[in-house]
Amino acid sequence: MKLKRLFSALAAGAALTALCATAQAREYSVSTVLSDAFPWGQAAQKWADLVNERSEGRITLRVYPNAQLVAGDQTKEFSAMRSGLIDMAVGSTINWSPQVPELNLFSLPFLMQNDADLDAITQGEGGKLAFAAIEQRGIVPLAWGENGFRQLSNSAKPVRSPADLAGLKIRVVGSPLFQDTFTALGANPTQMSWADAKPALTTGAVDGQENPLSVFDVARIDQVGQKYLTLWNYMADPLIFAVNQRVWKAMPEADRELLSQAARDAGKWEIELSRNAQAQRLADIRERGVEVIELSEAERAAFVEATASVQEKWAPRIGDALMDAARKAVAQP
Repeated sequence: MKLKRLFSALAAGAALTALCATAQAREYSVSTVLSDAFPWGQAAQKWADLVNERSEGRITLRVYPNAQLVAGDQTKEFSAMRSGLIDMAVGSTINWSPQVPELNLFSLPFLMQNDADLDAITQGEGGKLAFAAIEQRGIVPLAWGENGFRQLSNSAKPVRSPADLAGLKIRVVGSPLFQDTFTALGANPTQMSWADAKPALTTGAVDGQENPLSVFDVARIDQVGQKYLTLWNYMADPLIFAVNQRVWKAMPEADRELLSQAARDAGKWEIELSRNAQAQRLADIRERGVEVIELSEAERAAFVEATASVQEKWAPRIGDALMDAARKAVAQP
């Protein structure tokens, strides 16, 4: 009888242990716009892998690519995360800018020239102010990633000056700032989702598009008539690893630190991966017959001058403190 009670007690203890383990286990949704065929999607998956490994399987981040949690409408991702429909995301400053106007900083035309300028902003006072603006809207930002500087392609002709853009229909994302930029350059900006962009390029409904080299390369934009690619680094699109505020507050402090450090490590890994691949991507694109146009300083200066009014118009919406921090950062030698 004693032995029976002992086995019963052991069984009850094992069941309780299993129940506690189950209760401690957590699964969270993570939204991204691109799959792991792209550095963007790889950043989210790296974050998930690091969290799973470091929590010994107790915390699972399930990645949902292609903006599937918002029915493909990437501009709704931030709002969905804020409302709790999405737990976490690795999101784009472009896509989140309708809800966080300060993030339009990174879409200002020709504010930054290169990676050093971008790093000076994100890793300095400008980055802190941008993160503070996100947190004020109910989202906790953890780390930076990178979608890259956006370049211009088209099917009509080499673009070396604003005059070359006159009348060209260029697909742009759903942001008024992009509309203003390409209007200032004399183009005809056409807003559409990325899902609609490739068919439009295929049929010639639009002449060109702007995206990072990784997207041009992996999505094989050269196969839809995009024969000319202008490297102009006209704006950058940093990525942000972030968490819904309510989800964050419900986590134990140790889990918050684990999640944050994993995000920082994944972001650093993805930025290096993305930048190190640029030279090979460019070589592959050239090999596929695309004419790559590299602007001289004077040619780039003409684009800067043509879009100066756009910076002036949008600076007040971004805020003096953030604008001053960014301009000081890029002015440093």
